[in-house]
Amino acid sequence: MDISHAVLTLWYISQPNGEEVLKTEPKADRGFGRKFLAQLDPTFPVTPIGQFPLNRSAQTDPNEYYIGGYPGITVVQTVCEGESVLLSQLPDTLLNAVPAQRVIALASNEKEGYAGFALWEGGELKRCLCATREHLYEDTGLPEPFEAPYWAGEKYEPLGGISLPFEPQGIMQAAQEYWLGIAVGHDGPDLDVVGYAVDGRPEPKIDPPKPKRTVGELSAQSANKLGLNDYDDYEDHNAEPESTGEEIISTAKHLGSLIGNWSAQTFRSLKERWRS
Repeated sequence: MDISHAVLTLWYISQPNGEEVLKTEPKADRGFGRKFLAQLDPTFPVTPIGQFPLNRSAQTDPNEYYIGGYPGITVVQTVCEGESVLLSQLPDTLLNAVPAQRVIALASNEKEGYAGFALWEGGELKRCLCATREHLYEDTGLPEPFEAPYWAGEKYEPLGGISLPFEPQGIMQAAQEYWLGIAVGHDGPDLDVVGYAVDGRPEPKIDPPKPKRTVGELSAQSANKLGLNDYDDYEDHNAEPESTGEEIISTAKHLGSLIGNWSAQTFRSLKERWRS
């Protein structure tokens, strides 16, 4: 086997039509992900690394898990290595991590042109295909109806020789859509997941948001930079403007008056110097 690793996506469907939940764009539960990883390997040093839509983010890296636990269906994405790149060789601990009537597995290494898909029902492997365009690594079980146009060469230009008549990435995506019943790519519903690292890295630090400043504060800062620190003793500086629009107008008038006075003073000073 010359494919060393692949991105692995697992769908655990634990009740009939559980995949219909995905259309509602449910939110992932951080607690569920931690429990999943604790059950998978209690020694994992788990670190949350973010929450985001699975279908609109970069794929997971080694030692990372993207997990979304929803009512009746769970999705997990990670990286498989070694023999596990062949989907029929996935460890039982991973396949049985969530009680499920159906388990869908998808493997992908786009750089090597490798992809695969597999389906288990009631714990029994029903269909599995893993390949590159030039090599068929696994082909067990009966082909599903969605596969027919791919094997017939209707989806891709033939390369000739012993090459497969389709791109494995394409048929893998078709398998996912067929078995789930919905498209889960960029055009599909958002699939909210929580990302976790299990290599002991520290949790990423997020700077707190800077407090928003009012228009008056911004204009005062600008006036200070211009040296226009004019202060009107008769102005009620504690009064709140009635509206944002009035605050902007009042501030603009005040700045205009200050700039006008400053310009007049500067002109008179230059004029006196020229006369002398």
